Amino acid sequence: MYPLLFKPNLRPVIWGGQRLMTWKNLSSTYGISYAQDDSHNIITEDIPIGESWEVSCIPQAVSIIANGKWKDMKLDDVIRSFPEQILGNDVVKHYGATLPLLAKFIDAEHDLSVQVHPDDAMAERLHGKRGKSEMWYIIDAKPGAYLYAGFKENLTKEEYNRRIADGSICDVMARHEVHTGDVFYLPAGRIHAICSGIMLAEIQQASDLTYRIYDYDRRDIDGNKRVLHTELASEALDYEVLSEYRTIYTDDMQRANPCIDSPFFSVRIVDFEGSFHRNLKKYGSFIISMCLQGDCLIKIRSTQDGVILREGHTCLIPAEIADYDVIPIGKKTKLLDAFIDNRERSILSAASRFLHLATK
Repeated sequence: MYPLLFKPNLRPVIWGGQRLMTWKNLSSTYGISYAQDDSHNIITEDIPIGESWEVSCIPQAVSIIANGKWKDMKLDDVIRSFPEQILGNDVVKHYGATLPLLAKFIDAEHDLSVQVHPDDAMAERLHGKRGKSEMWYIIDAKPGAYLYAGFKENLTKEEYNRRIADGSICDVMARHEVHTGDVFYLPAGRIHAICSGIMLAEIQQASDLTYRIYDYDRRDIDGNKRVLHTELASEALDYEVLSEYRTIYTDDMQRANPCIDSPFFSVRIVDFEGSFHRNLKKYGSFIISMCLQGDCLIKIRSTQDGVILREGHTCLIPAEIADYDVIPIGKKTKLLDAFIDNRERSILSAASRFLHLATK
């Protein structure tokens, strides 16, 4: 086993921009100028790129390994050959030989649609798939940039339908001005929209189910109005109003800062200026490590294998070798680590996972 890097997996969308290509430095890192879309057409500089699917086993966008003996192989094929070693025994018991998470970088040059995702029960009943809870980490935000997450006032289904019809749904959504380092947890059922000027990292359940509620009457790249799913969304929506939707966490140097502990995934923000030991074997899980700032060397303690992880890129560390050092190259480095926490917990500790608010 060794840490896995991946080839570019870029998604052209009408609301995207050009920052991902520049930030990821794809032309110099990979020796190519452009990635390819679903139809294997070359993406040119004038096509907006909204998403980079960093680690994915979603059928229409499976990650291709970029290094080592499995170079050029599909990630899902390798996982099926070595499920326990890569995912971890407990992950395989619960999810089978399939990656249960999807990691993305998102560049919103324009507003995304207002949307919601179904929970596991609804998704299984209607689509035979998993639901979708997710989290966002704001990498960069232009001055005044904001997003929507949750409702700011109580709303009935009848009021929801009226506001969808007259285009005023955003008036009752909670609007949050954002800055680098802000974190939001979006459980299935929470209405949300990423708005223009934001670049973020996203960890989500491995699902492609999205119910689009409102899309500003836009048309897609082919000139067609995008499909809305207002009735399905009405069933999926959680209308509860919260006093705070932003996740509060501590971001200390030389520490893996707890950020999200949900039933579906855990996230740590790792800030370091010197060599930092990461032993995550106790979780019995693979690690998705997204490099948000700086470059680093990831060196496995048991094998001494190492890979260089560049800013804007992502590594999957198999569960079998999840004891390693991260060593910054030249300056401060910041990582976002996501994994499945399989440890048995006390009732009190287990209940705290549902709060999604990390304390030091």
